[in-house]
Amino acid sequence: MVGAVVAVVLMVSGGNDTPDKNPPGSSPGSSRTPDPSFSIPTALPTKLPTLPSRLPTKLPSGFPTELPSEFPSDLESLIPLAGDAVPYYMLRTGDCFNTDATHPGQAAKRACDAPHDAEVVKVAELEGGYATDAALKDAATALCRPALERQAAGQPADTVTGSLVQYPDTAGYRVGIDKVACSLAADLGSGARKLTAPLT
Repeated sequence: MVGAVVAVVLMVSGGNDTPDKNPPGSSPGSSRTPDPSFSIPTALPTKLPTLPSRLPTKLPSGFPTELPSEFPSDLESLIPLAGDAVPYYMLRTGDCFNTDATHPGQAAKRACDAPHDAEVVKVAELEGGYATDAALKDAATALCRPALERQAAGQPADTVTGSLVQYPDTAGYRVGIDKVACSLAADLGSGARKLTAPLT
């Protein structure tokens, strides 16, 4: 926005090219400038103005109805589902949850002393630029590997059978989802083996 300052100079002149020494409103012998006078109305208006009757009552029809292309294609991974399901990026270290293969970006939180699929060992943040989903996967795996290996080594035999690394796709990363959830797991989804206590 560019602002402009405008100065206005008002000059009063007589019929000829010489300025009038006594402009209207002044008396010839008076050299003092008139004092301004202010008056406040004694009665306020009793009728308030009304708005024009032709104001629009609907939004214009030109509003976009489709999401921009940078939004992830499966918005369910961004919006919590009903019940105890949350997007994976809302998980915290120590949270226990179940997974659902039809909603890979979701986690159904569970109490850690009840049967569950996985427990979050670490939550990390991606940094930098990633052009492909494969590059994001590699970066997320690298962030998780040390913490997962360290935590898995301390678990009782036959409790943890794998790991789960949840990360955004490139569209989600572009709109600011940068969290990675690093979890240790038993059988995921409908598998028979479950974790039944917090990780040690």
